[in-house]
Amino acid sequence: MLRIAIPNKGQLAEPAFNMLREAGYLIESTNKNLVVRDRSNDIEFFFLRPRDIAIYVASGNLDFGITGQDMVADSKADVQEILKLGFAKSFFTLAGPTPNADRTALNNKRIATSYPELLGEWLAKEKITARIIELDGAVENAVRLGVADFIADVVATGSTLQQAGLNPIGDAIMESEAILVGSGSVKAGDETDRFIRRVNSVIVARDFVLMDYDIPTELVASACLITPGFESPTVSKLRDDSWSAIRVMVPAKQLHSIMDELYSIGAKGILVTQIAACRL
Repeated sequence: MLRIAIPNKGQLAEPAFNMLREAGYLIESTNKNLVVRDRSNDIEFFFLRPRDIAIYVASGNLDFGITGQDMVADSKADVQEILKLGFAKSFFTLAGPTPNADRTALNNKRIATSYPELLGEWLAKEKITARIIELDGAVENAVRLGVADFIADVVATGSTLQQAGLNPIGDAIMESEAILVGSGSVKAGDETDRFIRRVNSVIVARDFVLMDYDIPTELVASACLITPGFESPTVSKLRDDSWSAIRVMVPAKQLHSIMDELYSIGAKGILVTQIAACRL
């Protein structure tokens, strides 16, 4: 039986739960207790603090976990990154009250953070001497309240920094997103392979859409250059031999530019369908 950790709160929790449901897990679950047994898939899911997940997985007591790259880096836990999950994207960045400050301003100052290991490693690498003020949770008010001169925190849009009167300093220290991590002791096999394939199928489904369109038969080759698909598109003759129908997967982010190109060469009836799951 696989044992898998899921975030119990924060920006990771709901997207992680939804992704697992899309992958066919926790379908009958209506609560998020400490432990939920998915009997139809013979898996135990543990709802844990996101910061603790990598540590539990590294211990070998859990097989997989969903958490943030930033939290894994700060924990120093020895886990394998299996998949990037594509949600909860953020940046670990420095910020202070002065606009356009450079990093030399950090020397001999106090920096508040809830990621002391990650910040300490970066300061050592940059040869900056500063005092780390470790706080648990949001640190945006540390400067206003006089606890620190600067902060280092994970931000998504930067709006929280603006509200606190803070300005980013330089480029982000690291980019982060939700990831699936695995224990070094997890054994390859049908159970583990199936779980990874299912989660990956949701990721692929979110990144691609299914496109159908009609094209003059003489332009099929040109259309296939625009929409090559994976192995190749599905091409079917219509009742009118001068027209063909094409079905193909295309990247969701390029959807509208692809539609523009197809329309410009004569494609008609271009339809787009969302994909629930996909295995390649």
